[in-house]
Amino acid sequence: MLNGKRISVIVPAYNEEKRIGKILQRIPEFIDEVIVVDDGSKDKTSEVARKFGVKVIKLEQNQGKGKAMSEGIKEASGDIIVFMDADGQHKPEEIIKLVKPIVNGEADFVIGSRLIKAQGERPLIRKISNFITTSLIRLKLGINVKDTQSGFRAIRREFLPEIESKRYEVETEVLIKAVKKGARVKEVPVSMIYGVETGHFRFEDIVRFLKALARY
Repeated sequence: MLNGKRISVIVPAYNEEKRIGKILQRIPEFIDEVIVVDDGSKDKTSEVARKFGVKVIKLEQNQGKGKAMSEGIKEASGDIIVFMDADGQHKPEEIIKLVKPIVNGEADFVIGSRLIKAQGERPLIRKISNFITTSLIRLKLGINVKDTQSGFRAIRREFLPEIESKRYEVETEVLIKAVKKGARVKEVPVSMIYGVETGHFRFEDIVRFLKALARY
């Protein structure tokens, strides 16, 4: 709870048994609820997550990040919903940066804009996809957002849309739908650790982004 607002954190995870524990042990104390959605992992992601006393949703088959986020939303009870990846690229300690602007009434949707400070380089395919989608979304919506594809974000519950996307184009879908519902969007700088790329992102996801942009 932060200033009377209940906060839920949703962590989509796929084959992250080696990393998920390191994420969960660093979740800030003010977080009211953590939901790990195991997207059909073939390893012990669910078992490791349960050791930390968090709510775990286990999908029988791998269905994609969008589906995992959608299932997590169904179980979340927070006034503010935070999304973060399970692969160690995000720092849980920086969740406060995302939720503060919402709690203070400055924004409805806060995106953690990635700054490469710690480790490694952003994979080339991610650079390409982020440049394409960010440029087109800024043009389409008329908003000055520099990192539209960051998965580290917080949203006021009333601006959460019904998610239709299955894979990584979900970031595009959620942003467009939230803005159309009137959400005030703000970016805050966050640290990112690259060099832990798990390989779930594929070139075809760029095509999915473009289709989502046209559809929504």
